[in-house]
Order: sequence, then structure tokens, then C-alpha cells
Amino acid sequence: MVPVGLGMGRIIGDMTLSLDGFVSGEGAAVETMHAWALTSEDPVDAAVLASVAAAGAVVMGRGTFDVVDGPDGWRPGHGYGARHDTRPPFVVVTSSEPALVRLTETHRFSFVAEGPAAALATAREAADDGDVRVMGGGMLVGSCLGAGLLDVLQVHVAPVLLGHGTPLFEGSAHRLARRRVEVGAEAVHLTYDVLS
Repeated sequence: MVPVGLGMGRIIGDMTLSLDGFVSGEGAAVETMHAWALTSEDPVDAAVLASVAAAGAVVMGRGTFDVVDGPDGWRPGHGYGARHDTRPPFVVVTSSEPALVRLTETHRFSFVAEGPAAALATAREAADDGDVRVMGGGMLVGSCLGAGLLDVLQVHVAPVLLGHGTPLFEGSAHRLARRRVEVGAEAVHLTYDVLS
């Protein structure tokens, strides 16, 4: 996919990744992976987080939604964009709509059963001219990359080794062009245009 210009409604795959290439695993190391967004006071980490939080719309998979909407998920003052707690339209890729949504009074969720491409079309419409962020899970971002649906890939590499878990790049072969490298205290933030 040929990337479009800045501020013109890009589709951005956005994931935090362990140094050994996993987006999820078990235990406290996973929370440590997200320290750049959750606890870091570093100005680089904070600026990247603010740009992530400015999404026009967000696409997520059903597993991520179940965590976000679960009892230990997002709460007032701490949601998408961590402490920014922004409330863009959210589009969930799922095979079945949940019976109950805890965050229904505070967040706008749409549920799309026709796959990632249909979810991205719904999110683009909701975002107007804003960027659409595909936040996860890893299988969703990886499938969007594999299907050529992403304009940009932003990876936040945390100084954590998980040893095993869900890989982001399994089965994907793409040419990327480096747009930006930002080094924060809790992550190295890598932004690439997806060329093919």
C-alpha cells in the first residue's frame, strides 16, 4: 500500500512489542512492556503517547475488547491513550457481538463481523480525516499488515524479553521505509511507512 501524507487519514498498526518480538505473554513482564504508556514520565514516551491518543478512530480485536471492557479494564481517567483517556470511536472485529458492554455509557463501540477490511472501512468513516489506529491484538495487526491494509506500522519496543507469546510478524514479508526512531526511557518507538 502506498502511504498517504501526514494528517490525511492513515491506517496505522500500533503495537507494543517485547525485544524478542512478542506482543503478549504471561505475568508481570507484559505490564512492564507497557510502562512507556502507563507510568513513564519521560518526555519522549509522553509525546509518542499523546500522538497515539489523538487517533480519529481505533480498531481492535475481540480479545482486546474483552480485556478493555472487562472488570480490570479501562476505568475513568485511564483508558485509550492510558492517562489521556481519549474517547474516539472504537470498532471491534468480532464473530459475535457481546451480550453486554460495560463501557457503553462512556465509549462508542461498533462491532463488525465481516473482517478487518470491513472494520477499517467503518473506522475510516467514523474518523473523518483523522488517522485510524489498529491497536490489537497482535493477530489483528499482523493480519492487517499481511493483507496490505496498513499505511504505517508503529512499534514500541520495550526492554523486556518474554521468551514466548504471540508474535507480531509471523508469516509477514513487507518492505518498510523508516519514518522515525524515537528513544524514550521505557521504549524505542519505531515508525515505518509500509511500502509493499
